Amino acid sequence: MSGRRITPLLLTISSVVLLFLCMGLLCACSGDSAVSTESEGYKAVDGYYQITQAKAKELMDIEKDYIILDVRTEEEYREGHIENAILIPHTEIGQRAEKELKDKNQLILVYCRSGNRSKTASKILAELGYTNVMEFGGINSWAYGTIK
Repeated sequence: MSGRRITPLLLTISSVVLLFLCMGLLCACSGDSAVSTESEGYKAVDGYYQITQAKAKELMDIEKDYIILDVRTEEEYREGHIENAILIPHTEIGQRAEKELKDKNQLILVYCRSGNRSKTASKILAELGYTNVMEFGGINSWAYGTIK
């Protein structure tokens, strides 16, 4: 041994570098699923997912067993809605969901007029135990056609 001593400053710098390396590894291992999920058009929020309208249309085109849920008023629904959508107004979702949406694991695509009521309804569905709720905003910006 040559008698070198580790100074307190060198020890502190080494500890900080080691801490940052460990934090980087932990973040890399645990955080990439949320990043990749969000980059694929999904964002987890309050027990449900917010998705883009393009992602919603893609799911409608490729999935077989799903529900399109319109949570606007009956009058708004009659004025025009997405084809095959069922109506449960957001004010009634808590009372009617479990009677009308039997499978809590089924894919449910939720929309309203502008995106506010669909977020509220999606959160309620998640609180009721529905596990596959995807909220995609409002019909006002839906570019894929509606029916009356």
